[in-house]
Amino acid sequence: MNIKLRRLATLLLLSACPPLAATNFQQQSQLHSFASQSRLEFAVVSNFVSNTGTTGRLKLSNLSQLPLGAGPGNWQIYLHSIRKLSAAEQFGLQLEHVQGDLHRLSASHNFAGLQPGKTVEIQYSGNAHMVSYTDFMPRAFIVASSLKPEIFANTNTEELSRFVAPFHRPEQLLRYQQPEPDLHPIANATSRYQQNLVVNAGSVDTQALQDKILPSPREVSYQRGRTELNAQWQIVYQGRLAGEAGYLQQQLKDKGLTLQSQAGVNEQLQQKIVLLVDAKVESSEGYQLQINDNSIVIRGHDNAGAFYGVQSLLSLLPASISAQKYPLPQLTANDSPRFAWRGMHYDMARNFHGKAVTLRLIEQMARYKLNKLHLHLTEDEGWRLEIPGLPELTDIGAHRCFDLTEQRCLLTQLGTGPHRTGSGNGYYSKQDFIEILKFAAARHIEVIPEIDMPAHARAAVKAMEARYHRLKKQGDEAAARQYLLSDLADKSSYLTVQNYNDNSVNVCLDSSYAFIDKVVYELSQMYREAGLSLSTYHMGGDEVGAGSWQGSPACQALIAKGLPGVAGVADLKPYFVGKVAAILQQRQLALAGWEDGLMYDPINPFNRALFANKTVIANVWDNIWEWGVGDRAYRLANAGYQVVLSHGTHLYFDHPNEAHPEERGYYWATRYTDAARVFAYAPADLYANADRTRTGRAIDDLEALLGRALPTLQKPENIIGMQGQLWSETVRTAEQLEQMIYPRLLPLAERAWHQASWEGKKAEQKRRDSDWQQFARVMTKRELPKLDKAGVAYYLPPPGATLNGDLLLANVAYPGLAIEYSLDQGQSWLAYPANGEGVRVKSPALSQGKVLLRTKSVSGKVSRITETE
Repeated sequence: MNIKLRRLATLLLLSACPPLAATNFQQQSQLHSFASQSRLEFAVVSNFVSNTGTTGRLKLSNLSQLPLGAGPGNWQIYLHSIRKLSAAEQFGLQLEHVQGDLHRLSASHNFAGLQPGKTVEIQYSGNAHMVSYTDFMPRAFIVASSLKPEIFANTNTEELSRFVAPFHRPEQLLRYQQPEPDLHPIANATSRYQQNLVVNAGSVDTQALQDKILPSPREVSYQRGRTELNAQWQIVYQGRLAGEAGYLQQQLKDKGLTLQSQAGVNEQLQQKIVLLVDAKVESSEGYQLQINDNSIVIRGHDNAGAFYGVQSLLSLLPASISAQKYPLPQLTANDSPRFAWRGMHYDMARNFHGKAVTLRLIEQMARYKLNKLHLHLTEDEGWRLEIPGLPELTDIGAHRCFDLTEQRCLLTQLGTGPHRTGSGNGYYSKQDFIEILKFAAARHIEVIPEIDMPAHARAAVKAMEARYHRLKKQGDEAAARQYLLSDLADKSSYLTVQNYNDNSVNVCLDSSYAFIDKVVYELSQMYREAGLSLSTYHMGGDEVGAGSWQGSPACQALIAKGLPGVAGVADLKPYFVGKVAAILQQRQLALAGWEDGLMYDPINPFNRALFANKTVIANVWDNIWEWGVGDRAYRLANAGYQVVLSHGTHLYFDHPNEAHPEERGYYWATRYTDAARVFAYAPADLYANADRTRTGRAIDDLEALLGRALPTLQKPENIIGMQGQLWSETVRTAEQLEQMIYPRLLPLAERAWHQASWEGKKAEQKRRDSDWQQFARVMTKRELPKLDKAGVAYYLPPPGATLNGDLLLANVAYPGLAIEYSLDQGQSWLAYPANGEGVRVKSPALSQGKVLLRTKSVSGKVSRITETE
């Protein structure tokens, strides 16, 4: 049948449908027509209904030619919502929670149908406030019997405003009113302008900015004169530094400068870059950089130190050297890192973004001397690494689609929609991972793999259940149970923070530990194939759902054995950690975990003596000050754990860059985290970071707020470093990922490498502001163009602006970025003068009090648009 005949047949079929007579969808074309033409829309009504909840509205508009028939029918609508939604039956429609963020809307016998052109609205309650477009997820879809699910076209987009109503009123924009109001004002052009005045203040020494090394060296002295680097120079290196020399040669070539390179230090060469390892250079990863008339000498304590000296040299260069030469400042830098652990955590388990963006992240981490990549490889929503011998982990666990049996894929989550081709699906093959390991190692970055258990493990649990059913069907019961992670008779009842009731690995099964040992073995083999050794395994361990294992016969049997330290369900989490630690100790591996996975309760860590491992690392993340848990870093360090500062209030890059509904991200730890806030973090005095509560109330005295003494740090040597965190629930694309990471990664690297004199001292705020003024300008003028050249999609802050009569004054949080304004609602854009003195604007726009503005990078990237008040 040709296309015209098919269209005619479809039209005849639709015209033959009597009003409300057809209660079921019978043809794929009917379902497609309904989903592509109808609209599903969401709105926040009010966040002021309670301390933690919200009310909202779900609107279904039938804009197709097909009626929804009366009664149950054969259709259901599925939608994604991070907030758990509930609603009483309305108009014969029932909204119910399925699992995680997946919800279902279905019709009962009371449903009167929905005629073409008609709309129905469902009022619902959410279990938490919603003040951002990214609190909503795309790709709602409709299913009908065995027909292929169809996505509502207006939700099949990353432009969330196409299906989410605007945020205008205070009860939509603010999170709560009781027991105290949300004190965080919503950012606008005027408030940004005032906030940006500090970073834009002060005089600018252009030459000093050009000559600044990022991250800041421990010591640097500048001499008079400059050294011209050109193609006549050569790179000479000690034999063991062939990799570092090759890296430098390639980086210079990428900038437009081709230099010859040779092993062995040739003293006869007149103009040379010399790379050496010299044990006299103090401390691991330390280096000395000397730039003189005819030589640039980099001495590293070790290979890593030499590599960081190379990065400091490259830091002084622009993105491109157009004239085949570049004048460098003559200087001597003696430098070493503040922390041994300078990390970035990346969650590709919630949403997978591909290998290319991972390699770009590694490259940028290396540029700024970060040395630990913490890969969050597994989650409830996905397993992202091929494990030989366990194909279900990626065949099923790496893909989400609409399959309620979960024998083909996991339940769809996080805006993926019903198809395996949807956003967030995928995984690293074994060869991908080995390539990543080699790429990172060449840049002196250690990859820390995280396999999150016992909670946050739904992908693994369901994949191994599918494996069990496959092998049992083949008649091999023993093989089926070999790696089973769940007690199939478990009646435990719990609900996690992410609204799952079946995501805990059963810690009482021997097969669970057989699974972990298998995964650790295969990971170790991958590292070996990459020419490396796995040294640290991250078990996750966080956010175990209260009630896990209470209804498990396997756990009741284990407790009944009377094993030492296993007297009840509360002992099962430390039992699990002990078993995992023992597996790792057998393989001489360090154990790492999130803080709450290593604690009996909010105050007491597990007895460190229970674990024979030489190193047990705790990522300390939960520092909500008013909750009284902001002292866990000191408690764990004092108890003998090595601590990596990972605090939510300053180091969670999945939080918005500013308080505004159009900003991406969660806001559970703080309302926003901009680059200046990351820069101001004080690792050496954690309590000095207690600036505001979650409501935005100023904290003047943390001890008074908590009503108890705060523990002091007794073992500072156990604070081994810090890292940024990117969780990806709201991050579905590679571009979104990079906009959340960059440029916040740069001040993260600054604080991890360099300790500022003003840290933790309120009296030194002016010094901090001065340092930020300089850092922000260097970042804008020199580093953002490098990110542009590397193809990195970084975040641009909208400008601030104010109108004094017809005088438009504007500024931006990253001084040096261009500002454009429009007087015709964005049809054309004019350059705002770089001198910052303002511009007179006389146009019809002023009669409405609206001038549109945006920030623009050198490469042409633009920020989202703001408008004058």
